Amino acid sequence: MSRRGETQKTGYRQSGVDIDEGNRFISLIKSSVESTKINGVIGGIGGFAGLFSLAEFKDMEEPVLVSGADGVGTKLKVALMSEKYDTVGIDLVAMSVNDLLVTGAKPLFFLDYVAVGKLFPETMKDVVIGVSAGCIDAGCALLGGETAEMPGLYANKDFDLAGFAVGIVDKKKIIDGSNIKEGDVIIGISSSGFHSNGYSLLRNVLFNDMGYKASDIFYDNVTVAEALLAPTKIYSKVVQHVTSKVNVKGMVHITGGGFYDNIPRVLPKDISAEIDVSKVELPKVIKKFAEVSDIDKHELYRVFNMGVGYIFVVSKEDAADTVKAAEEAGEKAYIIGKAIKGENIVKIKGIDFD
Repeated sequence: MSRRGETQKTGYRQSGVDIDEGNRFISLIKSSVESTKINGVIGGIGGFAGLFSLAEFKDMEEPVLVSGADGVGTKLKVALMSEKYDTVGIDLVAMSVNDLLVTGAKPLFFLDYVAVGKLFPETMKDVVIGVSAGCIDAGCALLGGETAEMPGLYANKDFDLAGFAVGIVDKKKIIDGSNIKEGDVIIGISSSGFHSNGYSLLRNVLFNDMGYKASDIFYDNVTVAEALLAPTKIYSKVVQHVTSKVNVKGMVHITGGGFYDNIPRVLPKDISAEIDVSKVELPKVIKKFAEVSDIDKHELYRVFNMGVGYIFVVSKEDAADTVKAAEEAGEKAYIIGKAIKGENIVKIKGIDFD
């Protein structure tokens, strides 16, 4: 039996969970979390639950809450290899928020879950700084989160992230693609790179098959790690601007599965998409990977976003205004295709990297 002040052979810290370090971590991230506060947030960091008021949405006839959850996947392995952690938090926000946006919802708040083998407060502080930056970009609050220290479940420095976003939309303004018809135009918005999908393939090819190191130069004095860790774009601003200018029939967040798997999710069952990617400017990291790897070009389009991270579907008469509105919001936009009669599939032409 131990007395206070004596060294205990067995205790929570000795078992791998350090409550004091957890408290220090909270103090390190407090200012970052508070910087995301927006109208509607009630209270501050440290409560049992996050509170958010919907009072400002009383003009909505039938408000609908929209939720999404996602992670960053094995992109975290690249962060661990390079010990660069300040962008994966942005990825975490982007993956959930971009999914919300396709419904026409306005992001309200975000929750994060951090699972670690051992808590390194300075490392996780960088992650949360990224989450906060992502929330500010998305226009939502970082309302709360959980940090779980689980020795034995994760290796010492390994960690995983999960994010949960909630938004709101008036039911009559939900965008679901049900009105898309033959002849409607498909407009793509540029991506920043691979975003957060396909990293198991990227790591296997670059690090295992080709022998690259994270610190090696990949192109233009940019290292492999820097290229792969470019944060996922958050499309809140362009979506809000475009939807305020034109009647958008459908939107798509291009994630894992690329055009082939994601576009059909918003199309009616009797409509297909014909996509011409010849005018899309590939981000340098994607172009370089396509050049150095021996992966079939069509397989690349089945896995990655290939330069288009988000899509609007509009009537033909609204196409020019949609491109203009997207450019006003600071994005590069392309008319990349059209809706055609079909069986809910995607046909791609113009695949050429030469």
